[in-house]
Amino acid sequence: MDTSFYTAARGAMTQQERMNVISNNIANVNTPGYKTKEAVFLELMHYNMRAPQGRNTHLTAGAGAAVNHTNTNFSGAGFQEGDGNYNFAISGEGFFMLRDPAGGVSYTRNGHFSLSRRQDGFYLVSDSGKLVTDSSGNPIRFANGKIQGTPGIYTFQNTDGMLSTGMNEFQQAAKNGAPILSTDARLQEGVLEMSNVELADEMAKTMESSRAYSLMLKMMETSDEVEQTVNSLRS
Repeated sequence: MDTSFYTAARGAMTQQERMNVISNNIANVNTPGYKTKEAVFLELMHYNMRAPQGRNTHLTAGAGAAVNHTNTNFSGAGFQEGDGNYNFAISGEGFFMLRDPAGGVSYTRNGHFSLSRRQDGFYLVSDSGKLVTDSSGNPIRFANGKIQGTPGIYTFQNTDGMLSTGMNEFQQAAKNGAPILSTDARLQEGVLEMSNVELADEMAKTMESSRAYSLMLKMMETSDEVEQTVNSLRS
């Protein structure tokens, strides 16, 4: 009975991980430019069941499932007015490029920008404090009462597998290829892209995972009871 117990335990842990992804989606339903995440499951190892005499059979048993990775839904959403003076949105596919003063590059769809003072002047920055770049990859400065340039829009050969780094930002993976300037997307000024989270869908997933989690716990309880019964009959 140990197999059924641990398979159920693994299932409960998997549903908890899925609930974490769903909860994060719900928490970001009003975050500009946020893209919905979806947990992807991986079926664990199967093994061949043997007859009592040790002979092979055609029966197999599984060891449950686990969350392998999360996919990101990069589909677009509508626009809304922002609450600042430096709001931008992307109409079409693409990202804003951000440079971390400490080193490193990331990408975001959240165009809620502001000004930040550095040693050599003011710069346009993201909510995480990273420098927003123009179409040449250079940080955008503020001088003479206005920003010097506009945010560039960058895209990739494909966005599958981009690494979510938190703060609504992503880093490219090797299979995404090098960033290239988008020729199709358009920059919208004065507005922000809304989150593409569908709250009704996420609530349905919540109930689904909650039910599955309860069933896994019940399976663990039943497996434990059967094991205790079997042990009492042997003693």
